[in-house]
Amino acid sequence: MATMLIGDQTVAARSGTQLEIIDPATEEPIDTVPDAGAEDVDLAVQEARRAFPEWSRRDAEERASIVRDGLRSIREHADEIADTLVHEQGKPTIEARGELNHFLHGMEFYADLASKIRGSYQDLPSALGPSYGLTTRRPLGVVGAIVPYNYPLTLMGTKLGPALITGNTIVVKPADTTPLATLKVAQYLLEAGVPPGVLNVVTGRGAGAGEALVAHPDVRRIAFTGSTATGRRIIEVAGPLFKRVTLELGGSDPVIVCPDADLDKAAKSVLIGRFWNAGQSCLAIKRAYVFSEIYEEFLDRIVAGAERYEPGPGWTKAEKPKIRIGPLNTKAQRDKVQDQLERSLEQSGKVLLGGTTENDNGFFFPATIVTEAGHDSPLVSEEVFGPVLPVFRVDTIDQAIELANSSPYGLGSSVWTNDVRLINKASREIEAGMTWVNQIHFGYDELPFGGTKQSGIGKEHGAEALDDYTDLKSVVVGGL
Repeated sequence: MATMLIGDQTVAARSGTQLEIIDPATEEPIDTVPDAGAEDVDLAVQEARRAFPEWSRRDAEERASIVRDGLRSIREHADEIADTLVHEQGKPTIEARGELNHFLHGMEFYADLASKIRGSYQDLPSALGPSYGLTTRRPLGVVGAIVPYNYPLTLMGTKLGPALITGNTIVVKPADTTPLATLKVAQYLLEAGVPPGVLNVVTGRGAGAGEALVAHPDVRRIAFTGSTATGRRIIEVAGPLFKRVTLELGGSDPVIVCPDADLDKAAKSVLIGRFWNAGQSCLAIKRAYVFSEIYEEFLDRIVAGAERYEPGPGWTKAEKPKIRIGPLNTKAQRDKVQDQLERSLEQSGKVLLGGTTENDNGFFFPATIVTEAGHDSPLVSEEVFGPVLPVFRVDTIDQAIELANSSPYGLGSSVWTNDVRLINKASREIEAGMTWVNQIHFGYDELPFGGTKQSGIGKEHGAEALDDYTDLKSVVVGGL
């Protein structure tokens, strides 16, 4: 059984209860973890609170150096960590290694920013005598980080990096289906010198450990990535306590493909953007709007490309020219995607490829292309967290943008064109937190990322994320 990391101890849940971790490719259990409750969360928070004064007073470069030591240790164990991620999450090995590398890059980015947090100086009016003012930034205290199953390492890093380098301590609650790689990464960070209590990991269900973490009065900040429904619940619990909250929630990202686009590059990027991680990405391309002049040609390209995707276990390679696509993380998620597709097809639509799984074992779902779906169908109005892509025909950029904005979500978006007028119009008018132009949807550590509408509040990534892990304090110096 894997154990939680609290302070300098590896511990089980006080209740003694455990959760089975299932390999989604085989449906077989691979390990168990503690199912933490409020008592366990309180112990972790108190350890983080105890460690905060000393950690926050450390020199910024010293904190960064400790983090870098931990990253070196993680690199030395990269094969082990990636293999664990493949078996608990389901993604192919190449994607698991990519996720771990993204985690390491993001942590290094924040380690480099540790000594670059700045305040300001200002001369003040002399009504009360000569004086000047300063603004400084102080760490908040204990941070709670709640991480989903789709990218458990990368999305932990977007919270762990800025929290640690600004002098906060943290309690991480990974998804109940994907805690194992997180526990390994945390263990290597602690062994490399992160002091006990600075980083703690509690495992368990969201309704138990997760809610207890959000509700704990000593947790000053909650950083959450996950579903919009869970985000609403976090607001309900954290709001009365005036906690600082960042929510990176669901998305239904549109892509607009214009007549002058490089169709080969656009088609390849749309396929990766939809089917990477079996479509389980908040910023995945989930709707394609293609101009009529190129609609048939583009459709032929993406259907031909999608035919190459072959469902199978993530630790095996597909024989070229096939491309491995792993399972969805749980049976419930696979069944939900199937239900969303079927409810949409009851209204209208045509499946050009895929649509149902043929695997006897594992939570697999094939790469699926749908045309002529209703724009009020679940494929548009809901977030589809699986490998299904509806494709729509449009005649103008205004029509494409109107349809793109018709979703309740507003996380990411993209446009494929070399026309600067269309680029300008799309980037200004699409209601989304980010727009990529002639590029795949990818979360850059260097740029702030977050959504509008029902896709969340606040930003992660970028130097701007540091603002949400610090308090801005004003200081007046008089008697001069």
